[in-house]
Amino acid sequence: MFIRDGFPGQRLHVLPAPLVQQAAGRVPTSRLLVTDAGYFPHAAMHGRVRRSGAAQAIVIMCADGSGWCELDGLRHDVGPGEVLVIPPRLPHRYYADAERPWSIWWLHVTGEDVPDLLTAIGLSAGSPTATMADPIGMFALAEAVCDVLARDETSASLTAAAGAAWHLLAKLAAERDGRSNGRAPISRVQDHLREHLAAPVDVSALAELAGFSPSHFSARFKAVTGFSVTEYVKRLRMARARQLLITSDHTVAEIAAAVGYADAFYFSRQFHAVSGLSPRAFRDRNAQEVLLS
Repeated sequence: MFIRDGFPGQRLHVLPAPLVQQAAGRVPTSRLLVTDAGYFPHAAMHGRVRRSGAAQAIVIMCADGSGWCELDGLRHDVGPGEVLVIPPRLPHRYYADAERPWSIWWLHVTGEDVPDLLTAIGLSAGSPTATMADPIGMFALAEAVCDVLARDETSASLTAAAGAAWHLLAKLAAERDGRSNGRAPISRVQDHLREHLAAPVDVSALAELAGFSPSHFSARFKAVTGFSVTEYVKRLRMARARQLLITSDHTVAEIAAAVGYADAFYFSRQFHAVSGLSPRAFRDRNAQEVLLS
C-alpha cells in the first residue's frame, strides 16, 4: 500500500488547471512554469504510478534515505544527493525505499524552455539519475520555489518560481556539462587563479594541480574556458581592476599592483585592450554616469 502525499511536515503546492492554462499562455511563464512542487520528509510508503506519464517534466532531488524509479522496464536507484529527471509523457513509477524512505524536494515543470534545458542536462530514460555537485544549493532553489508558491498564485509569484526553477535546471545542466567535458580539474585551477589573482602564472604548476601534462593541460584549459591560461588570467585581472576603479579611490598604479602588474603603463595597455578604454577614462566615464543617474 503506497500513498501519494500526506507526510508529516510536508510541503505541497499544486496549481489549478485553469491557472496553468492561463500562465502557459503569457510570457515569461510560457517559457517555463512550475505547476507542482513540494518537499516530502521521510516519506514512508510514498509511491506513484503514471501509466501515461505526466504532462510535465518531473525533477526529484533526494536529500536523505533512498528510493527507486522504473522507466522503460528498467529500475534506477536514487540515493542522497542524487537527482532523478523524468521526461514528460513517459510512463513511470517510483517508490520510497521500504527501510530507508527518501526525503525529497520535487517539482513539475513545463514550457518552451524545458526541452532545451532537459537536453542540456543530458539525462534520459535509460540514464535518468545523477549525483548533484551542489545538493544544498539545489535544495535551496527548490525551497525558494515552494516559498513563492506558498505566498500566493499571482503572476508575480509564478514568475519568481519560474526563475528559481530555471536557475535550478541551469545549474544541473552546468554540472553535467562540466563533468562531460572534463571541467572538474580545470575548475580547481580556475578557483586557484581567482584566489591568487596577483601571483605570477606558472603553467607547469597549474598543470600539476589539474593532474595533466603541461601540453595537455593547456589544450584542455582552452577547450573548457575558450581562452589560453594567460588570456584567462588577464581577463580575471581586468575584471577585478574594473571593480577597484569603480569602488575605490586607489591610484591606477596601486590597482595595477593589486591585480599583479608591477608596471602601471603595461597594465594600462592591457586594460585598454580588454576594456576599450584606459583605466582613467573608464573611471571618469563611470563617475559621470553616476552623476547623471
